[in-house]
Amino acid sequence: MVVYVDIDGTICNITNGIYTDAKPKKKNIRKINKLYEKGNTIIYWTARGSTTGADWLEFTNYQLNNWGCKYHEIKVGKPHYDLWIDDKSKVIEKL
Repeated sequence: MVVYVDIDGTICNITNGIYTDAKPKKKNIRKINKLYEKGNTIIYWTARGSTTGADWLEFTNYQLNNWGCKYHEIKVGKPHYDLWIDDKSKVIEKL
C-alpha cells in the first residue's frame, strides 16, 4: 500500500509557516513508522513553500530524519487548501 502523509498538523504541531519551531508528535510518528515497518510505502507530502515559493525540502528532510521518521520519499508542491475531501482519507487519530 502507498501511504501519503501530511507533515504539519499531522506529525508535528502547526507553526503558521515558521517550520523551524515545529515540534514532533511522537505518537503519530510511531503510527506512521509502524505502517512503514509493515511494508507500506510512506511518502511525506507537504505544502511547505506552496504559497511563498520557498524551498523547504532540505530542511524538511533534516527534520524528518531528526524526528526518527521512516519513509521512502518526501514530496513538496502539495496544494494549499482548507479542506480535503477524499474517499480514501483517514485521520491519524483513527490509525
